[in-house]
Amino acid sequence: MATYLERDVRNLTSVRDLITFQRFLRLCAARTGQLLNLSSLATDCGISQSTATAWLSILEASYIVFRLTPHFANFGKRLVKTPKLYFHDSGLAAFLMGIQTPEQLATHAVRGALFETMIVAEYLRERWNRGDVSNLYFWRDSSGNEVDLLLDEAGLLRPVEIKSGQTVASDMFKTLKKWQIISGSTAEPSLVFGGEALYIRSGVRVSGWREMLTLCGTDAQPWP
Repeated sequence: MATYLERDVRNLTSVRDLITFQRFLRLCAARTGQLLNLSSLATDCGISQSTATAWLSILEASYIVFRLTPHFANFGKRLVKTPKLYFHDSGLAAFLMGIQTPEQLATHAVRGALFETMIVAEYLRERWNRGDVSNLYFWRDSSGNEVDLLLDEAGLLRPVEIKSGQTVASDMFKTLKKWQIISGSTAEPSLVFGGEALYIRSGVRVSGWREMLTLCGTDAQPWP
């Protein structure tokens, strides 16, 4: 944090109020995995929306955060057009929120958001490691139905649901099935969860997070 604030930020822009910028960074961490509301973010930080926009661009340029855009398709529903905010490093996001141990994380309210952040970031990293551009999106309609991740594979959209729970429950498949009906997609859906497994259930490829990382060819730190 000290190195980033004292060196990288100063090299990128003329941010003078580093204390407020650090507060902005912590507020962003608390919003990882959520829809990005710049107005709310600026108000909570005590800065203008234009400043929040500029500072968010700094975080993106220095590979601290990234935005996941919604996929626009005519599924007969009014879709959410706001991007979601994610940290590239879920460990940094946890640190910024004051989470210091696996035991604290296990019962923390943001556990699910941090787990989702880790998985989405790994999917993105896997593409960058191959030299590919991001083909990642999410889908959400006005009723709150959401697919955490859509992989655009040459126009074929493969949905991925992400759950931090260590056991698989039948309701985890509900949104995937709903999206398939609405979209008419024939791509095999996937479910990534916080346990360990690799199998097919009801036409859905189910994988634990470790198995998912192996399939992606990445080597992340263990998830508690």
